[in-house]
Order: sequence, then C-alpha cells, then structure tokens
Amino acid sequence: MVIYRPLTRSELPDDTAALARTLIGKLVVRELPEGIASGRIVETEAYVTGDAAGHGYRGMTPRNRSLFLDAGHAYVYLAYGISYMLNVSSEMAGVGTGVLIRALEPLEGIAIMRLNRGIERLRDLARGPGRLAQALRIDRSLDGLDLCRKGPLWLAVDDHQAGDVGQGIRIGITKDADRTLRFYVKGSAFVSGPKSLNG
Repeated sequence: MVIYRPLTRSELPDDTAALARTLIGKLVVRELPEGIASGRIVETEAYVTGDAAGHGYRGMTPRNRSLFLDAGHAYVYLAYGISYMLNVSSEMAGVGTGVLIRALEPLEGIAIMRLNRGIERLRDLARGPGRLAQALRIDRSLDGLDLCRKGPLWLAVDDHQAGDVGQGIRIGITKDADRTLRFYVKGSAFVSGPKSLNG
C-alpha cells in the first residue's frame, strides 16, 4: 500500500482558478470496505465568483450548500439524473465557488474500480467526472466531507511533479463557455474530452 499524506487546508490557494491548477498532480483517495482506491488528478475545471456556469451563481440552496463551505470540502451533485460529480469547495466560507475534478489516472485499487465501472480498460476507468465518481463509488452521502483529513474520501499529496499543464475552455457548458478555466496534464491518456481541446 502506498502512503500519502493529506493535502492540508493551508496548502490550498484562496483563488479558485489557482486551486484548479494546484490540484493537478494531487491525489483523490477513496477508502472502501474492500480497500483503497486512488488516482492522480489529471484534469480539473474552475467555477469562479460571478460565473454563470457555476452552481453557486444564484446563491445558496439546500442542494449546493457544501459549495459554500470553506475551501477543501466535497460538493457532490447528481448531473442530469445520471452521474455524480465530485467538486472541491474553493474559497472562504459563504462564497460558493468550486473546482470540478474531471479525470484521474488510476493508481491503487484498480480491480475495485473495474468492478465499480463494469469495464476492464484502464484508460476509461476515471476519464471524465461521471466515470470518476462511479469508479470511486462517490455519491451524495459524501457531500460536505472535509477532504483535508483522512476519511472515506480525501485529497492527498506525494512528491510527484505534475509536468506540463495545459489550460483551455471548459467542457459541456453553455454559459460563460469561453473562459479558459480547465486545466489538464498535456499528453495524458487519462484526460477527458476531444483531442482537439487537449493539445
């Protein structure tokens, strides 16, 4: 088993876009009854203050209140009634901004992820936010969790260097769609979206 340390709240930049960039190369760790499943973050999207595409744009609701917690908490929602999405709250309490974790490179617990996803192909286990959540068995029960401490789901760091990070437009949105708030590891096979967006 690989030993990681939690990503501390003091290591999180207080700017949403900066956090989205900082999270590239960090790890998502899921503790399940069968064991640990983890992956390295290779793609994120920032949803900043005043962003019409962000869930906090119109204010706090019972559904999105975790987004308004201080930085480093999980905001998990169900998209289109189909797929759960894992987000990290990104600024001071009450602001309502966050970072969507879009894709992981699987590291530990690959057999667990394959079972959760019902597929074998390593590249497709956590390439895209819905697949990622399914692979790690993330649902609304984890909403509001503190990701800066060990538990069922947490963020971790090791001595890995992220490499060449690209920046481009976000995927699958119609509002504020031209903002370059998506960050990704250039050349990674585990990044989602069309190749034309990942150069």
